[in-house]
Amino acid sequence: MTNFPSYYLEELLKSYGEVRAAKEIAGKVRQIDVWFSPDPQQSSDLTTLLGLLGTLAQHPAIFEPFRNAASVEEICNCVLKSLEVRGILQREAKRNKIPLEISIIPKLWILTPTASPKNLLGFGAEPKEPWLSGVYFLPSNFCAAIVVIHQLPRIPETLWLRILGRGRVQRQAVDELEALPTEHPFKQATLELLYNLQRNLVVNQELEKDDRELIMRLAPLYQQEKEQAIQEAIQQAVQQYQQEIVQAVQQGIQREQQLIIRLLNRQIGELDAGLIAQISGLSIERLESLGEALLDFSSVADLLSWLMQQETR
Repeated sequence: MTNFPSYYLEELLKSYGEVRAAKEIAGKVRQIDVWFSPDPQQSSDLTTLLGLLGTLAQHPAIFEPFRNAASVEEICNCVLKSLEVRGILQREAKRNKIPLEISIIPKLWILTPTASPKNLLGFGAEPKEPWLSGVYFLPSNFCAAIVVIHQLPRIPETLWLRILGRGRVQRQAVDELEALPTEHPFKQATLELLYNLQRNLVVNQELEKDDRELIMRLAPLYQQEKEQAIQEAIQQAVQQYQQEIVQAVQQGIQREQQLIIRLLNRQIGELDAGLIAQISGLSIERLESLGEALLDFSSVADLLSWLMQQETR
């Protein structure tokens, strides 16, 4: 259950760059949830497909998503990990005797369902134009921001972040996800991750109200998905069976043609290509009739006469 946000972000971003999920860093053992480095050739598609999440991923980024509201200690730990990553990059640049480029320092994005004004004020986090409401930036030297998911406007551009919300916000996002076209590149993968989350929640005996409501919201979608999968499997099996029948009939006709031609070659001599082509075009019923008639043939003329009679019928 706790891995859902990391798996989800990894699934959405993996086509657009390098994703290092659950990345351990030096010093005390600390683990970054998602460290993303965009592919410059793919980054133009990020915002188009993923809206605000794509905008956050336009440049190197560390994503730290929280299922519940991030506490002061948790935010401090995220900032500390981000600074440790910066220190690693600085040491690497020093070893290589090159300046550390600001563009390669990953920006920290803390994704939390809610955040109190007191906590935001304590970190000096403030909104910034022209960013959407719900995005708060720490002082610039920290290269970090807090995204308060429940404050994001309910627009298509924020859908992929609101999926990580809680309660009503998340259920509304699931409704919007369900309404997306079937061919949307991220719809199916996201639903499957949500189904996995649902299965993990079900085995938990001490569920919060939000989790119980999420299970209820996902249950009909999961059932619909299973029924659709069964129907698709049945349809695929029927199509495969039909193809096998057609193939078997075609093979049977070919064997019948080959047998008739061998018998004719023995009865009246070697057939030319034209006669073989005519015989190959006969239906299975006429091939069977030819198989009976050829016993009375004594020359190619008899075969030609028989073929002409078939054309007049």
